[in-house]
Amino acid sequence: MQMNLPGLDRFDQAILKVLSEDGRMSIADLARRIGLSKSPTQARLKRLESEGIITGYRALVDPIRLGLDHVAFVEVRLTDTREKALAEFNAAVRRIGEIEQAHMIASNFDYLLKVRTRSMSEYRAVLAEKISSLPHVGSTSTFVAMEAVKETGLLGPLENVS
Repeated sequence: MQMNLPGLDRFDQAILKVLSEDGRMSIADLARRIGLSKSPTQARLKRLESEGIITGYRALVDPIRLGLDHVAFVEVRLTDTREKALAEFNAAVRRIGEIEQAHMIASNFDYLLKVRTRSMSEYRAVLAEKISSLPHVGSTSTFVAMEAVKETGLLGPLENVS
């Protein structure tokens, strides 16, 4: 089953799928994999980049091999949810390196943070010294991950692209 992504035909979707698996692939290899010649493949790739669909290329680093195998998810409840308070909280979150992801949530709490550290004791220090002192934090709840079952980029809608 192929997903119908707005404005993207099967070749565009194939480019995204193939590059999400190997972003260092040459244009010639990419063209061969998607079934187009080199010039139209390169033009499509440039269009996907200029339209902001492809936002960049990066090395994927294995955090566990770097000793960063402690993952905690933190529910954060704010004392103030007016726009100015949200902007202050967001800006402060972006400055904390241990926070890998931060999402505003429609729930009985306001944000869900993914925090990656080397150990429980390091996490406790990050929670006490950094997260709890963020602007407008009222309370937090921590959930420690025991195992990552699936951690990928945007592959879901592209998995079945041929």
